[in-house]
Amino acid sequence: MTDHPATIGVVLAGGLARRMGGGDKAMRVLGGETLLDHVLARMNPQCDGLVLSANGDPARFATFGYPVIADGVGDFPGPLAGILSALDWAAAHRPDVQWLVSVAADCPFLPRDLVTRLHQARSAEDAMIAAAASGGQVHHVIALWSITLREAMRHALVVENMRSVHRWTARYKVATADWPASPRDPFFNVNTAEDLDMAEQLIAHDR
Repeated sequence: MTDHPATIGVVLAGGLARRMGGGDKAMRVLGGETLLDHVLARMNPQCDGLVLSANGDPARFATFGYPVIADGVGDFPGPLAGILSALDWAAAHRPDVQWLVSVAADCPFLPRDLVTRLHQARSAEDAMIAAAASGGQVHHVIALWSITLREAMRHALVVENMRSVHRWTARYKVATADWPASPRDPFFNVNTAEDLDMAEQLIAHDR
C-alpha cells in the first residue's frame, strides 16, 4: 500500500552506453543484476504499474514483463518524448490514474520514498510537476507529472521542436523534493565504465 495518489511509473530505458562501448545502458550488469533490475526493484513497490520507454525491438526487454512503449514523436528527440509517450499510455490504459513518475534506467540507487516525497512537494506547492533534487542540482527527468500536461508537451515537441526537459519545465511551477547527496547520492547515474566500477563499490558497501 502507498500513501499517495495512484501513480504510473515510466523507466526511461532507451539510453545508449556510448561511453561504455555501446548497447543498451539499462542492460549493464551491477552486482549480478542489470541496472534496469535495480531500478525496477526500487520503483515497483511505489507505483501502480510500470512501463518501459525504449525505441527499437521491444523483445529485448521481454523477460522483464512490463509494457514497452516507443516514442510517438519521430527523430528520437530524447527523454521528453519518452515521458510524453508514457503520459499517452497512462491516459489510454489507466484513465483512473492522474499522475506519472519518470525515472532514468541508469540510476540504481533511487530513493524508496521517491514517489511519496514528490507528491508531498507538489501538493505543498500546488504544482503539476515535482522534480527530485540533490547536492544543489535538480534532476528534471526524475519527476512527477500531471497527466493533464500531455497536450502541452506534445505541442512543444511537435510544433516547437523543443527537446529539452529543463527548458519545457521552466514554463511551469516545479516543486522540488531534496535529498542529501552524502554519504551516497541517491540519483547517482552510471554513464561510464568508471561510474559502473564506483557503483559496484557502493553496492558492496551496502552488503
